Amino acid sequence: MDFLEDGNHTAVTEFILLGLTDDPILQVIFFFIILCIYLVTIFGNLSTIILIRISSQLHHPMYFLLSQLAFVDMGYSSSVTPNMLVNFLVERNAISYLGCAIQLSSGAFFATVECFILAIMAYDRFVAICNPLLYSTKMTTQLCVQLLVVAHIAGFLNGMSYTILFFSLFFCGPNQINHFFCDFAPLIELSCSDASVLTVVSSFSAGSIVVATVFVIAISYISILITILKMRSTEGRHKAFSTCTSHLTVVTLFYGTITFIYVMPSSSNSTDQNKVVSVFYMVVIPMLNPLIYSLRNKEIKGALKRELGRKILI
Repeated sequence: MDFLEDGNHTAVTEFILLGLTDDPILQVIFFFIILCIYLVTIFGNLSTIILIRISSQLHHPMYFLLSQLAFVDMGYSSSVTPNMLVNFLVERNAISYLGCAIQLSSGAFFATVECFILAIMAYDRFVAICNPLLYSTKMTTQLCVQLLVVAHIAGFLNGMSYTILFFSLFFCGPNQINHFFCDFAPLIELSCSDASVLTVVSSFSAGSIVVATVFVIAISYISILITILKMRSTEGRHKAFSTCTSHLTVVTLFYGTITFIYVMPSSSNSTDQNKVVSVFYMVVIPMLNPLIYSLRNKEIKGALKRELGRKILI
């Protein structure tokens, strides 16, 4: 049932996701492309977690954090992609009121945790390069776990805030969301209630997380750059910088797309552009992260070769 009578109003009980396209041929093409991306995402991130778990050479804080990032990437992609794939195959792309709330809150949770983990990884690189002699005493497993707990608490609070904001909205008219998932901005447009305060609250919540984590990342890399420039050895500079390139690439991709969607004025971006960018940061980037780290990290490639060699010998 689409609508529910509520006094003198008609409350929406489900939403229709318009998706990426209404062209049947393109829907089939997009289904197979995104299915392949999703399978690579799950396989790549799960392989990263398993490799770090079983390889003793990778039992370091940097790789422990990388395994956590891989887990969050799987959750982030899974919060949207399975429903998106189903919607390519059905005529009526409906999502329930409660399902929309869950999708919105889970997306906010995983996005927040990812932001914090990227900031923690930047701090890890800062300690490793700027204070290498104190690295083992500063970046302990206990500290990593504590920082990850903070990241998950922040994710939970942000996810809950979006859940509360969602249930504060009243929907009584159109229920078609011009997107492939329940994002907050298109939901605001459908709301019959005054959402000006809620818009400010959501922007403040998301903006605070982005500003805080970007600040930590920026300060860490400014300190790293200063330290690298002071190094006399060219080889030392190259080695220090090479340990940061993978993380910098991931940070640039993730924050670049988020900035395009949530920071740039909405009037400058068309709905189709926003959809494409959303696919990139919610579906494609979780697939790229393990590939970026595995292709640019010698220790991961070496550990993978050793483990594969053992399997073949067995």
